[in-house]
Amino acid sequence: MSHGPRSGLLAVSTALLAMSRHLEVRDVLKTIVASARELLDAQYAALGVPDDHGGFAQFVVDGVSDAQWKAIGPLPRQHGILAAMLHEARPERLADVRKDPRFEGWPAAHPDMSDFLGLPIRDGDEVIGALFLANKTCPKPAGSCGFTEDDEELLGILAQHAAIALTNARLYERSRELTIAEERSRLAHELHDAVSQKLFSLRLTAQAAAALVDRDPGRAKGELQQVAALAAEAADELRAAVVELRPAALDEDGLVATLRTQIQVLDRAHSARVTFDSCGVRALPAAQEEAMLRVAQEALHNALRHSGAARVDVTVEKRGPGAVLRVTDDGVGFEPKATRRAGRHLGLVSMRDRTSGVGGELTVESAPGKGTTIEMEVPGG
Repeated sequence: MSHGPRSGLLAVSTALLAMSRHLEVRDVLKTIVASARELLDAQYAALGVPDDHGGFAQFVVDGVSDAQWKAIGPLPRQHGILAAMLHEARPERLADVRKDPRFEGWPAAHPDMSDFLGLPIRDGDEVIGALFLANKTCPKPAGSCGFTEDDEELLGILAQHAAIALTNARLYERSRELTIAEERSRLAHELHDAVSQKLFSLRLTAQAAAALVDRDPGRAKGELQQVAALAAEAADELRAAVVELRPAALDEDGLVATLRTQIQVLDRAHSARVTFDSCGVRALPAAQEEAMLRVAQEALHNALRHSGAARVDVTVEKRGPGAVLRVTDDGVGFEPKATRRAGRHLGLVSMRDRTSGVGGELTVESAPGKGTTIEMEVPGG
């Protein structure tokens, strides 16, 4: 079957629109491979992303059943025609891949392939993958390749979109690494300031107790009690920092499980009672889950370190198509109208930015002596 110009353009358009709806790079690659096989009437299609160890970090196939794929065994290594496309960075169109001098065979369960079309996937001058098809399903003379120059051009368009997807994934990962590094740097600086201040006070108080122990044992006892309190506070700071430095397991566990785990640790680490409850919340878009986690962490930080609260309650619940996060404490509270000073001190500006960034709304209810409630509502995905 061959596509006319109009039907071919429509098919490419449909494939590219399908790709744009995916967020995960592997889903995009699967769509590209499936689209390539369908558009170019091939029996098999695959896309490989090399690793730095002679193998493939990702290898996506279409036209091979799960049972076949399992029987084939481990992922292929970079050899033969695949290695040529990666290292020589040029298209390959072959009448019979098995007769090419670079062919090195395949496992017993591997499907038999004859005519072949492959293209490198480039990011500038760097080859970051290979996209290839085999067994064009069309009448063709023996010993000839069914894939045409037009097929190669069309596959080139899909290879360019694969390059965009892979490059975006790389940029996202680098951005994420930078964000993590910045967060760790912030926490390290905060930890240094907080604990150094506590230890400095601890040293001065211990020196005062030592000076008083002979001439005023009663005051010395009071100073030693203060030493114990400062040591406990320093330990709390360290425990809380360790919890914050742990990477959030949002990808694997989701928002509810991640929050539950972190709050259980905070409850053990602090003298305040910290509770968590959830109702009816299912998976949210990744950006919303991360924003809600960060706002919850900021609000918990404020409640546990600045409010003097005896109890902090965190809830996440479904509201319409979206969800609501609520962090309530019974601490000293503050005057919300004093936004400039309180906003900087309590991270309210950061919380509002994170909330608005995912289309949500943040409300703050507090009053001196009345505790504080931070509520973040996000729309449905």
